Amino acid sequence: MRRGFPVLLAAVLATGMTALACETDGFRVVTSAGARQLAVERAPQALPDARLRDQDGRLFTLGAYRGRAVLVDFIYTRCPTICGLLGDDFARMLRLMKARRSTAPIDLLSISFDPQDDDRDALRLYGERFGAKAPRWRIAAPIDTHALARLLRSFGVVVIPDGMGGFVHNDAVYLIDAQGRLARILDPDAPARLVAAASKVAAP
Repeated sequence: MRRGFPVLLAAVLATGMTALACETDGFRVVTSAGARQLAVERAPQALPDARLRDQDGRLFTLGAYRGRAVLVDFIYTRCPTICGLLGDDFARMLRLMKARRSTAPIDLLSISFDPQDDDRDALRLYGERFGAKAPRWRIAAPIDTHALARLLRSFGVVVIPDGMGGFVHNDAVYLIDAQGRLARILDPDAPARLVAAASKVAAP
């Protein structure tokens, strides 16, 4: 083996690693989901002022939350797995905020992407299961399929029928800032961290 080969190999590897670091923002991004998380964090995105109906039958829009931070998840009430875990996380966040007597303007919003089955009674029962009470924690569904499609597209939520009457879908938590923009896409399972993130973008 020529003496110069190890040096050449090291140079090639170093160049490749540098290029990969640049393409992945210092190795922070290794998936398309990670890329979207980083893009949203760098440049919060505007959201449609979609109309929804909550578990009490009240109509409201996303724009009604201006001036407050909102933690959002997407669910369907018949979900046997992920949605229950998200509901538990939101319930823990609600208890955490109450225990701290938090006065920060933070709300919780669970949006159903299955309005065909998630009528008002289904939304109410889901809310009762986790102790959700409007307006601090709304369980809601878009008023029509057009509003639903706009929301899923804007948040980047993927919903795929699983062939057994249910759905495969994202399990992220989405943070809307006080200006009504999608500001963060966060991993679930860390209620204290989620509340801390929301506190940072809430209006003073």
